[in-house]
This record gives sequence, structure tokens and C-alpha cells, in this order.
Amino acid sequence: MDPTAQLDSARLYLCTDARERQGDLEEFLDEVLAAGVDIVQLRHKGLEARAELAALEVFADACARHGKLFAVNDRADLAFAAGAPVLHLGQDDLPVALARRMVGPATLLGRSTHDEAQVDAALAELAAHGPGYFCVGPCWPTPTKPGRPAPGLGLVEYAAGLAVARAGSGPDSAASSAPSGESFPPWFAIGGIDLATLGEVLAAGARRIVVVRAITEAEDPAAATRELVRRIGLGR
Repeated sequence: MDPTAQLDSARLYLCTDARERQGDLEEFLDEVLAAGVDIVQLRHKGLEARAELAALEVFADACARHGKLFAVNDRADLAFAAGAPVLHLGQDDLPVALARRMVGPATLLGRSTHDEAQVDAALAELAAHGPGYFCVGPCWPTPTKPGRPAPGLGLVEYAAGLAVARAGSGPDSAASSAPSGESFPPWFAIGGIDLATLGEVLAAGARRIVVVRAITEAEDPAAATRELVRRIGLGR
């Protein structure tokens, strides 16, 4: 399947470490991908390059089995080495233009944004160097990004408003095309999102979310995934 089409249809994006403590990476990925995760990103700070590539092989194999996408965080060199379909870049990572030169034309590029100016810049970057997506947040403070201020749901509302204005209509216009034919890139809300807060995020206009602990720390990750997918589908 075409990765761009997979991104367009993606609703649930999971970031997880390499599950070294649990020792169940392959089983965990199979469970959550089968339950409805669309994109899974390896985010494991401090992991040496050789160990990260080994973990990415597990991600690649699991996503191939389930027809889903896997993403590399920050490292364009590892994304290239692993043949990853997605590279996600934070604000302090490589510039998008340089990352595009490194990974080639086919890799999807993701961009983190934390304020309105960064959203506007990400839209310009993706228009010039896409295809890809952007994330807005954190919606709430989260221990996965200690010390980072949370712009809150106002930034979700800002991105949703831009998407509606660009597309001209439709509640899920983040994946719609504008009347001029220019498409608005897919975008995800991120940061502190779980089943308790999901309704607020959807009410603010998001139709795609990134989660971490809502699945990785769930007693039953597959059941948590299925419920998130159900709630996203209901829009509440």
C-alpha cells in the first residue's frame, strides 16, 4: 500500500520505547497493530544506533505483517538505514529540507509544532518538502517531555481552523483537499491524550491523535487501542 495513502487514512499514532524492561517488543507490536494502531514510532532516548536499528527491524517486520507504518524519531541517518517510511522531526532536529535530501523523496516527514508560528512554518515546509504531516501539542503537560510548556487545546483549535478554512467544508477536513486542489496535510494532536481526555481533544477539532502511556502503560494494550479507535470513530 502507498505510504501516503496510509498516512491519509491514519487516525491513531503510537510512540513507544523498545520495551527493553518488558522484553516483549514483537508481541506488543503485534497486539496493538492488530487492534488498530496505524503508525508506530520508536522513541527511545539514549539508545545506541546499532541497538536502535535492531529494534527498528522488529518494527519493520511487525508493520509489514499488519500493513501499517513505522516511524523513526529524530535520526534521518537511521531512517535511511532502516528504510523507514516515516521520519519524525522535532523543532530542534535537522531542518526539513536537509532531512529530505538525506532520506530521499519517498519518506514521509513529520514535524512537531508547539505554537501557531510553528504550525504555519510546518505547513510551508511540508508544501515545499513533503509529503508528510505535523503534530500539535502538548495538549497537556506530559512526563514524556518534562519541562515543555503545554500550549493546550487552543493550538488544536488553531490547526483545525486552518484545515477547515483551507478545505472549505467538512469536520474531517484535515485530510480533505481545498477547492483549488491544494491539500491540507494530515495533522495529529499529541500530549497527555488518553481515554479520559480524548473527548476534549476531538471537540477541539482533532481527528487524529498521538498517544504514548494510554497504550504503553495500559493493563491491556490491545483493549486500550480498540477503545481509542472506537472513540475516535465516534468523534467523542
